[in-house]
Amino acid sequence: MRRMGRLYFGVGLLILVGLGLAVGFVLFLTSGRLTGDSLVFETYSQESVTGLDIGAPVRFRGVAIGRVTEIALASSLYTVQNSDLTAPEFRLVVLRFAVDRQRIGVTPSLDQALNAGLRVRIATQGITGVNYLELDFADPGRYPVVTLPWEPRYPVIPSVPSTVAQVTSAAERLVQRLDTIDFESLLGNLTGLLADLRRVAGSEDVARAVREAAEAMTTLRTAIAEADIAATLRDVREAARSVNETAEGAGRIIEAPELGGAVRQAAQAAADLRAAIARLPAAVQALETTLRAARAATTDTQADLVPLLRDLRATAANLRDVTEALRRSPSQVLLGAPPPPPQERR
Repeated sequence: MRRMGRLYFGVGLLILVGLGLAVGFVLFLTSGRLTGDSLVFETYSQESVTGLDIGAPVRFRGVAIGRVTEIALASSLYTVQNSDLTAPEFRLVVLRFAVDRQRIGVTPSLDQALNAGLRVRIATQGITGVNYLELDFADPGRYPVVTLPWEPRYPVIPSVPSTVAQVTSAAERLVQRLDTIDFESLLGNLTGLLADLRRVAGSEDVARAVREAAEAMTTLRTAIAEADIAATLRDVREAARSVNETAEGAGRIIEAPELGGAVRQAAQAAADLRAAIARLPAAVQALETTLRAARAATTDTQADLVPLLRDLRATAANLRDVTEALRRSPSQVLLGAPPPPPQERR
């Protein structure tokens, strides 16, 4: 009887331990789960979600703030009438996740966060290959918000390609560019270039150039060996000393009182010149007034002199005629008959 009681006690203890382990396992699986106050969002992925399961953590800058609640194809959750089910939108994977309000605290509105670049990407945890969703800010111009042909059931946070997807895309683009390269032509051109280089290297001109270069190096080495480096360094030191002395002399000249007086006189002369230049417009205006008055007086004098000069020219002409008549026949001029009367002149 005692043995049976001990057996029952062991069985009960085993049951209690099993229940405790089950509760601990459940608490372990639900550790960090969301409280009742949570927000549900959804995003869409164009890449494979292998390694991402329901219950995977959602992190922001490495801090767990939620869990993935649903993973499904867009074609199974949303249907649009008269729409092509082969369109790229219906090949997307819908990822829904819940975020604990208590873990994100006070945040701006979703529209403000989206405009600032809030995006979702699939990240890999270490080297285990386990994936999770990571919230972070990216360039909103590079990853804009996409318009969908259906009405989302929950607020949408756009996604960006994961690091693995970006590396894969870059590798694919590189392979595509490599496929466009004509390696046969490139190898042919390279072979021809090597042949030309070999032919040029074996020519007499190259050999002559190499010999001349060797001779030049020998000459240069000899000149360096024969040069008096110590004397050259002494000359350089003396030149530097002379330059220093010249600079010190220039400094003494600058600091001399005579130079200060000359500078003050030059400043005074510049001030006088500035004052004279300031008075120059008035002097120029007075000179212009005087020139205008002189021009007017010259014009009046010229108007008076023109008749006098005309009369003087006529008088000179008459005097010239009289002189010519005296030279030809002075007697006729001095003793000649008087001029005829006016009637006969007609």
